[in-house]
Parts: sequence; structure tokens; C-alpha cells
Amino acid sequence: MRKTRGKPARRKLHVKKGDKVVVCAGRWRSKEPREVLQVDPERGRVIVQGVNLRWKSTRKSAQNPRGERVQKEFPISASNVLLWSEKAGKGVRTRSQIVDGKRVRVGTCGTRFD
Repeated sequence: MRKTRGKPARRKLHVKKGDKVVVCAGRWRSKEPREVLQVDPERGRVIVQGVNLRWKSTRKSAQNPRGERVQKEFPISASNVLLWSEKAGKGVRTRSQIVDGKRVRVGTCGTRFD
């Protein structure tokens, strides 16, 4: 088995922080749009609001002497989300296009996202 050295290669993802997306696969699959809270291009994962909720225990501290359990969003694969298109009313696949010298994300329905 070959060992890799250094950081993994950064992937270009089709989503950005603040985008509205639809989860299209897995336990959290839905029809309604949700917001992307964080993007991790090195691992190819995204954190989506209200998706993949897990219970996380916090340590005891001076501010919180008892500790507690909080529900928190955990990352999911970026391949499981599609950008939400108002025009189509559903999640759509995207491609990149050069418009006026800038790279722009365009949905299969013709919607521009940038």
C-alpha cells in the first residue's frame, strides 16, 4: 500500500457557505431547501443546517459546572447535496461556465448561482 505525504489535494466543490441546498441521499434526504453552514474542501464534506444531528457531550468548566449534552450538526459528503433552484423549484446539478472572464455556476435548468 502506498503512503501519501502532506495534505490531501483540495477539491473544487459545487457548493459554498450560505448556499441553499437539498439533501438528495441518505437518512436526511428532503425536498425543502436548507442552508450550508460550513464547507471543508479538503475532505469534500459540508455541514448543512438541521442535517446529520448528533448528540455531543461538553466537558465541565467554570461557566458550565455540570457539563451537558448538545445536539450539533456533523458533516456529510458534498456529493449528497444539490443546489436549490427557485426557477425549477427543486435541487439541480450544476456546471461551471465562463461569463465575462469569471467562472459562474450554472444549473441544468439555466439558473445562475453566482
